[in-house]
Amino acid sequence: MKTLKYIGLFIFLIGFGLLTATPFIGSYTLTDKIMQENLSEYELEVLGDAYRKDIVGKTYETSFGISQDLMKPYKVKNEEFRSNEQWDKLLHTPPKDFAFKIAKASSNGFIANNGWLIVFLTFGLGIIGSLMYIFPNIKLMGHPGIKNDGIYHSSMQSRGWLGFLMASWFISLYIMLYFYPHWIVSMTNVVDPLKGLFIEGAGASQWFLYGLLYTVAMTVMGIRMIIKYRHNKYQIFRTCSVIFFQVVFAFMLVEILPIFNLPAMDLKNAWPLDYDFLFDWNVQAHFAAGTIGRFMFFWGIALSLVLIPLFAYIYGKRWYCSWVCGCGGLAETLGDPYRQLSNKKMWAWKLERWLVHGVLVFAIIMTIFAGYHTYNVLNNPQMDQKDILLGISAYDIRSWYGFAIGAIFAGVVGTGFYPIFGNRVWCRFGCPLAAYLGIVQRFKSRFRITTNGGQCISCGNCSTYCEQGIDVKAYAQRGQNIIRASCVGCGVCSAVCPRGVLKLENGPEEGRFGNDGPIVLGNEGFSLKDHQGE
Repeated sequence: MKTLKYIGLFIFLIGFGLLTATPFIGSYTLTDKIMQENLSEYELEVLGDAYRKDIVGKTYETSFGISQDLMKPYKVKNEEFRSNEQWDKLLHTPPKDFAFKIAKASSNGFIANNGWLIVFLTFGLGIIGSLMYIFPNIKLMGHPGIKNDGIYHSSMQSRGWLGFLMASWFISLYIMLYFYPHWIVSMTNVVDPLKGLFIEGAGASQWFLYGLLYTVAMTVMGIRMIIKYRHNKYQIFRTCSVIFFQVVFAFMLVEILPIFNLPAMDLKNAWPLDYDFLFDWNVQAHFAAGTIGRFMFFWGIALSLVLIPLFAYIYGKRWYCSWVCGCGGLAETLGDPYRQLSNKKMWAWKLERWLVHGVLVFAIIMTIFAGYHTYNVLNNPQMDQKDILLGISAYDIRSWYGFAIGAIFAGVVGTGFYPIFGNRVWCRFGCPLAAYLGIVQRFKSRFRITTNGGQCISCGNCSTYCEQGIDVKAYAQRGQNIIRASCVGCGVCSAVCPRGVLKLENGPEEGRFGNDGPIVLGNEGFSLKDHQGE
């Protein structure tokens, strides 16, 4: 069995290595025909001569070179227009997106011309190798669930060199996806055949590549999760649930809906996680799609303002964070090897409370500004994009939120730092929807984790594997119910407890904190306090 695992690891590394190398493999040649097909009349007028002089007919070996040459005339012309205050002549497509589009159209060579073979050599070998590595665990794991059995001796799982190497790969991928998509044109060429299954002849964007990577990683690592917790029905069901919602709602529907001229909407995504819900382009797209588009828009409102708090009252935030959410799903599957790295110290708890609720406040302010801007745009489509509210540009504040929270915090930090800070960095410190759900769970919910202190043997498994940084053992030793805004109800603390001390329950609100009241923050750490304050 171990031999099979090593063979699987070798096959996986071949596929993974080839995918990683694709940005450095390829050939790009811009022709006059490609320019005519992919540039607007105005772009041809402004850039055509410069491109014909320096780029057309020249062969580039990587997308780095052609992208830089494509952007130079673009930036020079825009600087010229700005210096002459010729604002009506500005090229408005972001340079990185413009360079991606033209470099993509100019692609040729081995990757561009051998679509399905490259899909097999990258994604195919990666999936086959992963499953070969995972399935022997059915025989090799002699005990149910997991125990505190050597995880901190693993270089991958304990901030060793392999962990930092993996973090570097994640971070680099997210930086290129958000800020340098023109660097990974070859990587998107790999998945062009799969994009063609939805729209014939269509080329894959960086976001299709990301969605596919996200879905494949969650599915493969979800199978690992099911095998690992195969003796726990709760873990099996919730893992199957997050895989289903990712594959069907977050990937398949998002690709299928545009075929019918409908907005590419993830129907399970809710405000404020879906921070661009009230952006003018999003609202206009929904209203332009007719009755179904309008229904989708009002469904988003109902989900965010009615269903989210209602289900949180009945089931706690676990119904969304651990059963539905794509961010939580990736954290629970791909991030499972790193869950023990979450910081359990008091300062981390305090920082968490300030950060996550601060992001929620920022999201509310941004939404107000975005809604104000959208209202004005709908009533005056020709209005200035720099709409001002309280002396601040509504357009700018949503851009700041998108950059700082949507890209850096949720993407680069939230996922890239799994191997460093644990798998729920985003959910714990940055997700505004988690903060929203957590407020409901803490103050008005039927959910709690009950404990039987008399059975606790202080093994520490529960605290070790709590991805949200909760010192579960401290509650269990006191027989104290766990009512924490941050708890996502993943149930792993219960799954790894050897004595059945912990139990996830929904019950009457009265007495949910237990006899001693909740554990609250204090100057000397945490303490027990009656929830009536007496």
